[in-house]
Amino acid sequence: MADIYRYAAFTSTPTGGNPAGVVLDARGLDETRMQQIAAEVGYSETAFAFPTGPRRYDLRFFSPLTEVAFCGHATVATAVALAERTTTGDLHFDTPAGEIAISTSADSSGVVRAGLRSVATTSRPATDGEVREALKALRWNDEDLDSVFPPHVAFGGNEHLVLAVRTRERLADLDYDFDALKTLMLERNWTTLQLVWRHDDEVFHSRNPFPVGGVVEDAATGAAAAALGGYLRTLGHVTEPRRLTVVQGEDMGRPSRITVDVAPDDPRVTVTGGAVPIPLD
Repeated sequence: MADIYRYAAFTSTPTGGNPAGVVLDARGLDETRMQQIAAEVGYSETAFAFPTGPRRYDLRFFSPLTEVAFCGHATVATAVALAERTTTGDLHFDTPAGEIAISTSADSSGVVRAGLRSVATTSRPATDGEVREALKALRWNDEDLDSVFPPHVAFGGNEHLVLAVRTRERLADLDYDFDALKTLMLERNWTTLQLVWRHDDEVFHSRNPFPVGGVVEDAATGAAAAALGGYLRTLGHVTEPRRLTVVQGEDMGRPSRITVDVAPDDPRVTVTGGAVPIPLD
């Protein structure tokens, strides 16, 4: 029987960040069993690692409802879990979205952090119809949006609709039509929505509805953070290497901090964060 570990990613405390299930050796598990385990764990994603070589793994991700191509927080959780049981250093994960290179290191107190290099990011303007339907499902309107950051569909392993709002209050007031948004996202093949508010040039607050995974909201979304970096690069907001912090999960009571490094001449984005075990009750 596969051992299932539970980690909170993009945090230094088990009560923060985004919980992920982690199976470090999934050999012998088929898709049906992996989907069952993900549903039993109940987190937004559970990662399943298949060893294929020295410090190299095939990695698959399942939400409670379906398989997803890539999940940043479960990738970070898996990398930290492996580093804690072997040694820190580089890892390579082959995911349905592509190869992901990981670096792990421990600080002076022994806390392990992992930085993932995303697949090449892309971003394109959202259509008027996409924006209109999304705003309707969110129960928002055009006046809520920040004109400095136009709506886009950004990719960092999965596709995410990026909507930037003018105020923190608008971002905090999230009460969307679950079924309508899920239907739209399934039609468009969006994994989450990346709803953001710019606090300043270095900090963005984010919320990520995830109804297609059977979850109202993600507390930390590494793939969407990578997509956000690519989105800002596409818009011309990255004229030199930048380090951003994405603050997520605060409105859920699970605060998360995601570090995003993006450069003007590289479509790949580095997403970094810590992960800690979640004690079993």
